[in-house]
Amino acid sequence: MALDLDAYLTRIGWTGDRRPAPTVETLRAVHRAHLTSIPFENLDPLLGSAPSLAVPDLEAKLVRGRRGGYCYEHNTLLTAALTALGFRVTGLTARVRVGAAPGTVRPRTHMLLLVGIPGEERRYVADVGFGGVGGLLEAVPLVADTELHDGTRRHRYVREPYPEGLEDLWVFQAFLDGSWQDQYAFTREPFDAADYGVINWHVATNPRSPFQHTLFVQRTALGRHLHLSGRTLIDTWSDGTRKERELADNGEVLRVLAADFGIELPPGTVLPD
Repeated sequence: MALDLDAYLTRIGWTGDRRPAPTVETLRAVHRAHLTSIPFENLDPLLGSAPSLAVPDLEAKLVRGRRGGYCYEHNTLLTAALTALGFRVTGLTARVRVGAAPGTVRPRTHMLLLVGIPGEERRYVADVGFGGVGGLLEAVPLVADTELHDGTRRHRYVREPYPEGLEDLWVFQAFLDGSWQDQYAFTREPFDAADYGVINWHVATNPRSPFQHTLFVQRTALGRHLHLSGRTLIDTWSDGTRKERELADNGEVLRVLAADFGIELPPGTVLPD
């Protein structure tokens, strides 16, 4: 079943012209509109289920259901939309480095996209599923050692040697708090839906996965990022201003999810303590 593109574009509020051939401007605009309209959240794993990555289910949840999702859901949905708009999309995976000690090798658990545009030699990275304040606001070209400006954020890609002379590793960095900080690392090896199905199941159901135990919800606006971790609500602005407060109980969490993140849960939903 194909994505209802009209419903998706209405959900993200993009009203640009779809008739011309795919362009960089369209890619960047759709990326930004998606990111600022659909929140990141891990409520399904937290409540005991692995989210479906089937396009009809993603449409029902993220487009029509006023919910969000995590990287596999967001980037699978974006893949369907970009493909419908005429872009060539390849799925990749990355090892998240945020919060990891130097030298730590984490498994590849993050999904991102490499996008081709007809008539363009360069490929672009799209990623609406990272969630964090260091993530992309807009798609950017995959070029090394070049500072990239996407909206109010600054990013770059650097390359590291890979073992045994294989393809170099690409490291995605964000400029935060006055320095370049690693966000994740990846190669350009393509991954398919079957691969993401296995990784999605692992992240959602493994007892050691943080998504099993802690609520993570994030919403990005131009110049602002809102993050709920457990009951800690963090509001970060592009000028460096940061406010943090603790929510009183699960009732307040549910109210904040609805009012500040636009996430509507079924009546009677009980979040784990």
